[in-house]
Amino acid sequence: MSISTITLYFTRYGAIAIFVIVLLEYMNLPGFPAGIIMPLSGVWAAKGNINFFAVMMITLSAGVLGSWILYFLGWMGGNLFLEKYLKKFPKCKDAIDRNFELIRNRGYFGIFVSKLIPMIRTLISIPAGVLKMNFVKYTISSALGVFVWNLVFVGAGYYLGDAILTYLK
Repeated sequence: MSISTITLYFTRYGAIAIFVIVLLEYMNLPGFPAGIIMPLSGVWAAKGNINFFAVMMITLSAGVLGSWILYFLGWMGGNLFLEKYLKKFPKCKDAIDRNFELIRNRGYFGIFVSKLIPMIRTLISIPAGVLKMNFVKYTISSALGVFVWNLVFVGAGYYLGDAILTYLK
């Protein structure tokens, strides 16, 4: 997917495009990589097309909603969902096993830290649900991690702007 195509989506669908793409990424589903979308949304904010605070709220909301969906799939489906998921994505087994260990050893702080680690940050929600962590505490620690991660990427786009566009072309 080219930068011009992504820019077209931003222009045509605006904040909805950002929300959907980031939501898909936090659900660990194929889509546009949020590591590109979030900096581009920061560039878009720097150019005055959207408010920086709005981008942060949109990406935070999408990240938390995606995390909740995987958390509840883990909570409700538990091990059955995990078995089916791992059959479809066997390469994720080691990452999920590490996530279980991280949660057992670090609890809610582990959730926060895991939201700052690529690949693990999306998968941590499934074991958190399987282990039936306290939802409010899970949400707080998850939202804090999502906020920090998104702030780095959106902020980089906002402050580095055109340099990022030149690099991505």
